[in-house]
Amino acid sequence: MYGKERANKAFQLFKGVLKKQVSARQVCIQIRQHMPHSSRLQLVHFLFGIAKADEHVSEIEVDEIRKIAGYLYINQYDFESIKAMFYSSSDSAYKILEIETSASDSELKTAYRKMVKKYHPDKLIGLGDEHLKGAKEKFQKIQAAYETIKNERGLS
Repeated sequence: MYGKERANKAFQLFKGVLKKQVSARQVCIQIRQHMPHSSRLQLVHFLFGIAKADEHVSEIEVDEIRKIAGYLYINQYDFESIKAMFYSSSDSAYKILEIETSASDSELKTAYRKMVKKYHPDKLIGLGDEHLKGAKEKFQKIQAAYETIKNERGLS
């Protein structure tokens, strides 16, 4: 997603951070101070993407990403929504939209609109193609979740 050259630079930077034994909390504080909320949400999405690279996200990986999300001031609802995008379970669509299965059709539409505003790729314009690609991917999962629930309920 980032291209070979940029990925190599990122890994070099990461190795430097590891050598200095900087805590994840300290790194997240710096990120939090310099990144808007929408970019921090995208970062958590990327972390889940990395964890899912081997087709399985372990509980240890989820716990670490949850801890990082906390340091980044990502709330539990946003965390669970992003996490649900990487699992295929019957309630994932509801978690992605941050609603309960008992939500009314009106609440479903309201939740969908809220998520569209929160995760719209236009919020990341100017941050580079790799961020836009990830944001579009996430946005498509939100749309797919909405369509899944609508189809389940027989809504048009």
